[in-house]
Amino acid sequence: MNTAAALSPPRALKPRKARHAGECEQLEQLPNIGPSLAEDLRSIGVVLPQDLVGGDAFQLYQALCRASGKRQDPCVLDTFLAATDFMRGAPPRPWWTYTAQRKLQFGTV
Repeated sequence: MNTAAALSPPRALKPRKARHAGECEQLEQLPNIGPSLAEDLRSIGVVLPQDLVGGDAFQLYQALCRASGKRQDPCVLDTFLAATDFMRGAPPRPWWTYTAQRKLQFGTV
């Protein structure tokens, strides 16, 4: 038996990605949202997935740009579009499926 492995603390399991909005209890369960973007959302006051219901992805993007003091990659806006759409009841979709919509609505940001 590997004693180092036996003495290591157990690693936290990543939360399972939600298949629909009702399953979301943590931001990390949202499709396309990993630990880094979850922390970014928390930094602008989004603590629970339900906080995104009725949210405006572009306003979230602008708030993150202000909070971080730098322009975020436009893919972040795509991801916020995906997350807010999912919380409105849309099926989970990869963030890049929102790129064309973002470019039509907001240009290259």
